[in-house]
Amino acid sequence: MTDATGGAKGPDELRQQIERTRGELGNTVEELAGKADVKGRARARAADLRDKAGAMTVQLRSSAAQAGHTVQDKATHVTHAGPRHPKPVLVAGAAAGAVVVTVGVLRRRQQAAHGRLWHLVHR
Repeated sequence: MTDATGGAKGPDELRQQIERTRGELGNTVEELAGKADVKGRARARAADLRDKAGAMTVQLRSSAAQAGHTVQDKATHVTHAGPRHPKPVLVAGAAAGAVVVTVGVLRRRQQAAHGRLWHLVHR
Protein backbone atom coordinates (compact mmCIF):
# COMPACT_ATOMS: atom_id res chain seq x y z
CA MET A 1 0.00 0.00 0.00
CA THR A 2 2.67 2.52 -0.88
CA ASP A 3 2.35 5.21 -3.44
CA ALA A 4 4.50 5.54 -6.56
CA THR A 5 7.30 7.39 -4.72
CA GLY A 6 7.79 4.53 -2.23
CA GLY A 7 6.29 6.37 0.75
CA ALA A 8 3.59 5.07 3.07
CA LYS A 9 -0.04 5.73 2.17
CA GLY A 10 -1.36 5.99 5.67
CA PRO A 11 -0.20 6.38 9.27
CA ASP A 12 -0.56 2.65 10.05
CA GLU A 13 1.63 1.64 7.14
CA LEU A 14 4.13 4.32 8.11
CA ARG A 15 4.33 2.90 11.65
CA GLN A 16 4.93 -0.61 10.21
CA GLN A 17 7.73 0.68 8.00
CA ILE A 18 9.33 2.44 10.98
CA GLU A 19 9.20 -0.75 13.08
CA ARG A 20 10.75 -2.83 10.24
CA THR A 21 13.47 -0.24 9.76
CA ARG A 22 14.21 -0.18 13.51
CA GLY A 23 14.51 -3.97 13.56
CA GLU A 24 16.85 -3.98 10.57
CA LEU A 25 18.92 -1.18 12.08
CA GLY A 26 19.20 -3.07 15.38
CA ASN A 27 20.46 -6.18 13.57
CA THR A 28 22.98 -4.13 11.62
CA VAL A 29 24.27 -2.47 14.79
CA GLU A 30 24.70 -5.88 16.48
CA GLU A 31 26.66 -7.20 13.48
CA LEU A 32 28.91 -4.15 13.43
CA ALA A 33 29.52 -4.38 17.19
CA GLY A 34 30.57 -8.01 16.78
CA LYS A 35 33.00 -7.11 14.03
CA ALA A 36 34.42 -4.19 16.03
CA ASP A 37 35.16 -6.39 19.07
CA VAL A 38 38.72 -7.17 17.98
CA LYS A 39 39.85 -8.17 21.46
CA GLY A 40 37.00 -10.66 21.84
CA ARG A 41 37.65 -12.13 18.40
CA ALA A 42 41.37 -12.45 19.21
CA ARG A 43 40.55 -14.26 22.46
CA ALA A 44 38.24 -16.66 20.64
CA ARG A 45 40.91 -17.32 17.99
CA ALA A 46 43.53 -17.88 20.70
CA ALA A 47 41.24 -20.37 22.45
CA ASP A 48 40.76 -22.24 19.17
CA LEU A 49 44.51 -22.35 18.59
CA ARG A 50 45.10 -23.55 22.16
CA ASP A 51 42.64 -26.38 21.62
CA LYS A 52 44.32 -27.36 18.35
CA ALA A 53 47.76 -27.20 19.95
CA GLY A 54 46.60 -29.42 22.80
CA ALA A 55 45.20 -31.99 20.39
CA MET A 56 48.37 -31.87 18.32
CA THR A 57 50.48 -32.34 21.46
CA VAL A 58 48.59 -35.50 22.36
CA GLN A 59 48.97 -36.80 18.82
CA LEU A 60 52.69 -35.98 18.69
CA ARG A 61 53.36 -37.61 22.04
CA SER A 62 51.58 -40.72 20.91
CA SER A 63 53.55 -40.78 17.65
CA ALA A 64 56.83 -40.17 19.48
CA ALA A 65 56.09 -42.95 21.97
CA GLN A 66 55.24 -45.33 19.15
CA ALA A 67 58.39 -44.38 17.25
CA GLY A 68 60.43 -44.82 20.42
CA HIS A 69 59.06 -48.33 20.91
CA THR A 70 59.74 -49.20 17.28
CA VAL A 71 63.31 -47.93 17.52
CA GLN A 72 63.82 -49.77 20.79
CA ASP A 73 62.54 -53.02 19.27
CA LYS A 74 64.79 -52.60 16.25
CA ALA A 75 67.74 -51.65 18.42
CA THR A 76 67.25 -54.78 20.49
CA HIS A 77 67.12 -56.86 17.33
CA VAL A 78 70.15 -55.11 15.86
CA THR A 79 72.14 -55.45 19.07
CA HIS A 80 71.97 -59.18 18.71
CA ALA A 81 73.02 -58.96 15.06
CA GLY A 82 75.55 -56.15 15.63
CA PRO A 83 78.81 -58.05 15.57
CA ARG A 84 77.86 -59.89 12.39
CA HIS A 85 76.09 -57.00 10.58
CA PRO A 86 77.36 -53.52 11.51
CA LYS A 87 75.23 -51.70 8.89
CA PRO A 88 71.87 -52.33 10.65
CA VAL A 89 73.40 -51.02 13.87
CA LEU A 90 74.28 -47.77 12.12
CA VAL A 91 70.82 -47.52 10.56
CA ALA A 92 69.14 -48.08 13.94
CA GLY A 93 71.38 -45.46 15.54
CA ALA A 94 70.54 -42.97 12.80
CA ALA A 95 66.81 -43.71 13.22
CA ALA A 96 67.05 -43.19 16.98
CA GLY A 97 68.89 -39.91 16.41
CA ALA A 98 66.23 -38.80 13.93
CA VAL A 99 63.48 -39.52 16.45
CA VAL A 100 65.28 -37.52 19.15
CA VAL A 101 65.81 -34.56 16.81
CA THR A 102 62.19 -34.68 15.59
CA VAL A 103 60.80 -34.70 19.11
CA GLY A 104 63.07 -31.78 20.03
CA VAL A 105 61.99 -29.73 17.02
CA LEU A 106 58.31 -30.42 17.66
CA ARG A 107 58.65 -29.38 21.29
CA ARG A 108 60.32 -26.12 20.30
CA ARG A 109 57.57 -25.40 17.78
CA GLN A 110 54.92 -26.08 20.37
CA GLN A 111 56.62 -23.81 22.91
CA ALA A 112 56.96 -21.06 20.29
CA ALA A 113 53.29 -21.39 19.35
CA HIS A 114 52.34 -21.25 23.02
CA GLY A 115 54.37 -18.06 23.39
CA ARG A 116 52.63 -16.46 20.42
CA LEU A 117 49.24 -17.41 21.83
CA TRP A 118 50.13 -15.94 25.20
CA HIS A 119 50.97 -12.61 23.58
CA LEU A 120 47.70 -12.61 21.61
CA VAL A 121 45.59 -13.24 24.68
CA HIS A 122 47.41 -10.90 27.07
CA ARG A 123 47.56 -7.76 24.98
